[in-house]
Amino acid sequence: MERKAILRLRDGKEFTGTAFGADNALSIGEAVFNTGIPGYQEILTDPSYAGQIVTMTSPMIGNYGITDTDNESSGIKAAALIIRKLYRGPVMEGRITLDEFMRKNGITGIEGVDTRALTLHLRNHGSQNAVIFAPEKRKEAEELLATFPMITERDLIDGVSVKERIVNPELGPGLCKAPENPKKRFAVIDYGIKRSIISCLYKRGAEVILFPHTVTADEILREDPDALFLSNGPGDPALLTDAVELVRALVGKLPIEGICLGHQIITIAIGGRTVKMKFGHHGSNQPVRDTLTGRTFVTAQNHGFMTERGSLPATASIWFENADDGTVEGLYDETLNVRSVQFHPEASPGPEEAEAIFDTFMEKAR
Repeated sequence: MERKAILRLRDGKEFTGTAFGADNALSIGEAVFNTGIPGYQEILTDPSYAGQIVTMTSPMIGNYGITDTDNESSGIKAAALIIRKLYRGPVMEGRITLDEFMRKNGITGIEGVDTRALTLHLRNHGSQNAVIFAPEKRKEAEELLATFPMITERDLIDGVSVKERIVNPELGPGLCKAPENPKKRFAVIDYGIKRSIISCLYKRGAEVILFPHTVTADEILREDPDALFLSNGPGDPALLTDAVELVRALVGKLPIEGICLGHQIITIAIGGRTVKMKFGHHGSNQPVRDTLTGRTFVTAQNHGFMTERGSLPATASIWFENADDGTVEGLYDETLNVRSVQFHPEASPGPEEAEAIFDTFMEKAR
């Protein structure tokens, strides 16, 4: 039976469509758009999308189904999904449909939306809170949307971080296993880490000690790691004052490296600032230039906040920059022994060209 649904943005713009996935009365979060063509499963299960409703700009989603080997976490972390057309045909043996996957995870989607018009609206007016609701829930939905906190007011880390220390976490099928004879030991703080990041560290011979976001500097130092690694994750880095103070306490004591949110935490910890972007970078087609080599390559990205270039201390250097808009995509500071990237090298749409970043992370570990 067809379920009518409405998407309403915070500024009052509305789109109508049909609900799929779980039968939720209301789904709310910050609406963003992703310009990738494949990768919908990895996007939905990426913890960095916690608290966000994802719009896919590709016109048909679900074509190749869902397989457990492509999950980036234990399940869907995005708040909801917006698409133009849902593929409802058969999928390969051993896979399930996107609709079934959404139902199993209790997440609602809306199809039939003019995603081109929605994307242009978000580009022009900025990412903003939105709600998906059944027509009979309009009053409740509008009241919820009017009072729902902005992404800059929500600390989303506790819902995606592990709760206790784990040595060499099991990643499941399709990903690397922990090395039997590790070359180096990485203390990794989980702010919502993707499984493929840990897999890339395993692939290079790193032992991984995964810590919850509540870890202290003393707990990390007791492990005597070769490097501290800060993971990706959702939300506004400016809210994570404890994380920033932890990094400041360890600067100069350990090499410190990070990806995405980890990069932003490092930015603030060494004296820089982060700012919210109008609509962010979400997709697998973002060109990035290496300032050390002049080489440009395509990256996968998912962030709504960025490093403010002019705020960085004099000792810090820009490692990578976005070839489209010039935003900071990576930094390094040899005096402080920190290095980080804003994009996701583990997601390499190249498909492996950006993975070399992990080789550098290994080399810079002590």
